[in-house]
Amino acid sequence: MASVIPMKDKTLLEVKLGELPSWILMRDFSPSGILRAFQRGYYWYYNKYINVRKGSISGITMVLACYVLFNYCFSYKHLKHEQLRKYY
Repeated sequence: MASVIPMKDKTLLEVKLGELPSWILMRDFSPSGILRAFQRGYYWYYNKYINVRKGSISGITMVLACYVLFNYCFSYKHLKHEQLRKYY
């Protein structure tokens, strides 16, 4: 017999498509709730990739790669404009 998990305690992967709108409405969108969500994400990432026994440079490399990709996407319009300009 499967135990019944309350809707509020389910993760996104456990929610069925029909239950998604009610699950989203149960989330805490106050500033403190959003801050707690970012803290949970940070601690999850830190414990999974940085704070491990046999750690490597991969955790920090992923953060650096995301930073570079974000900056490239942010400045793409300017870079595209510079690429089309002819210097001669």
